Amino acid sequence: MTESDGRSQSVRTVIVAGCVNVAVAAAKVVAGLLSGSAAMLSEAAHSFADTTTEVLLFVALRRGGRRADPGRPFGYGRESYIWALLAAVFTFVSGAGFSITHGVHVIAAAKETGDYFVSYAVLVVSFVLESVSLMRTVRQARRRAKRWGISPARVLRRTPNTAIKAVFLEDSAALIGLGIAGAGLGLAEWTGDAVWDGIASVAIGVLLLVVATILARNNLALLVGRSAREPVQDEIRRELAALPNVQAIVELLTLQLGPDDILVVAKIDFADQVRAADIEDVADEARRRLTARNPAIRFVFLVPTGAGS
Repeated sequence: MTESDGRSQSVRTVIVAGCVNVAVAAAKVVAGLLSGSAAMLSEAAHSFADTTTEVLLFVALRRGGRRADPGRPFGYGRESYIWALLAAVFTFVSGAGFSITHGVHVIAAAKETGDYFVSYAVLVVSFVLESVSLMRTVRQARRRAKRWGISPARVLRRTPNTAIKAVFLEDSAALIGLGIAGAGLGLAEWTGDAVWDGIASVAIGVLLLVVATILARNNLALLVGRSAREPVQDEIRRELAALPNVQAIVELLTLQLGPDDILVVAKIDFADQVRAADIEDVADEARRRLTARNPAIRFVFLVPTGAGS
């Protein structure tokens, strides 16, 4: 999979998730207003927050995907993490804030709600649509996992592609939130006590807080600077060790410059008889091999050194 293919797949994943969230949010608003359910209105806020998140992730992919220029020789990849961080903050403030505040108000007021039939129907349709969006993200994670010979769960945990991780967490949280909303509606209707509806709304807000916190921490780590994943580093070491005249890899440093941009700096112990011209040839071969194996590797710098350095 090339860099452009991976980025285009991420863009399509974000677009699909965004379209689903717009349709689902509108349906939840209607159902929430008709039934007066706090949980449904919280789910509507959840979907609107997710929609805004998808818009910010789309901007992140476009802005972060710009080519390097003299002013930004290492590209604009880290700008992706800034926009993704803003998306997490928006989810934290808007979705979670509304859900918890509205739920507490309903619990305190304990007012009666209306007919839940429309709400149940919307929940079922929403569950199907969110499942479709989630499966697309899972398929993309599985393709990446197959490429590196690791589990999809590990890909989602360590991927520098914040779009994939954000959509997966949002869709997973959406499905859990729909289950919480359904349980709240069912208990409120069964007991005749709207407090359960309010409790469901608060629970949805707490769920959004958890998702927003995870995404914010992940993006902060990437903004500060994080190394490439362990399988990527292992592959780099194997390729460098296979180069002619290389006796040892003294030190390997990698930096994730963006979702699909990696910087590689390696201290190499060359054979004693190697000449300067040979080192230049090895450096060129290293760049060729590494970029052929992994198009995300954009910059490769080899530093000749003694094994004891």
